[in-house]
Amino acid sequence: MAVSEQSHAHIAIAGVAERIGRVIIAMISAVQEWNDARQTRTMLSKLTAAELDDIGLTRADIDRVARDGAR
Repeated sequence: MAVSEQSHAHIAIAGVAERIGRVIIAMISAVQEWNDARQTRTMLSKLTAAELDDIGLTRADIDRVARDGAR
């Protein structure tokens, strides 16, 4: 009986560790997406209206492009 209980305990701990790992990976991914959007927004904001027009954008498009471009 003791071996079986230890086995179940190890399986339970492994399950918790796996879930924690998934949460950490999701958090890292979210930070990377946020940073990509931030960098895109910063670069596009530095362009002139004429440069934005050359690539088919306006200032109003910057947030959408930064947000959607990260996906």
